Amino acid sequence: MKKVAVFGKPGSGKSTVSKALAQASGLPLHQLDSIVYKPNGEFVSREEFDAAHKGILQSESWIVDGFGGPISSFNERLEAADTLVYIDLPYSVSYWFVTKRFLKGLFVKPEGWPDGSSILKGTLNSYKTLKLCPKFWNDDFSSRLREYSSSKQVHIIKTVSELNDFALSQIQ
Repeated sequence: MKKVAVFGKPGSGKSTVSKALAQASGLPLHQLDSIVYKPNGEFVSREEFDAAHKGILQSESWIVDGFGGPISSFNERLEAADTLVYIDLPYSVSYWFVTKRFLKGLFVKPEGWPDGSSILKGTLNSYKTLKLCPKFWNDDFSSRLREYSSSKQVHIIKTVSELNDFALSQIQ
């Protein structure tokens, strides 16, 4: 495991799993939100994103946390990674995790949250994204991921229990 892509719906635990993987493996962690957004919460230019993303994928080892950026960059990560971690928790759990992150974020900056970004604006965007997710995160996508399992490690996490077990197994 040298190149790991961790992805899933907003509020699915990507940052938690990515951090555990980085601590366990020593691989550099790149949270996509930190290259998608400027410190003031605005989007970076497409050119700036593409250059940063390309630099990460061309490096010897990495963990990329998130789904941000254009869909073409997501597909590039899937191809470049040797390990795919798809967190596919039920929607009700993701909505709860987004809400919990918002409430906690009123007091402490959420893990992986871009500096200067509004927790309210980010939460509303997460809710909007969750509403659109079934168009992308569906059975066809899961089938596509399973096809990768002949050439890559593929982990599909479907419950909070599996999420916790996976994160703990990386720390131990």
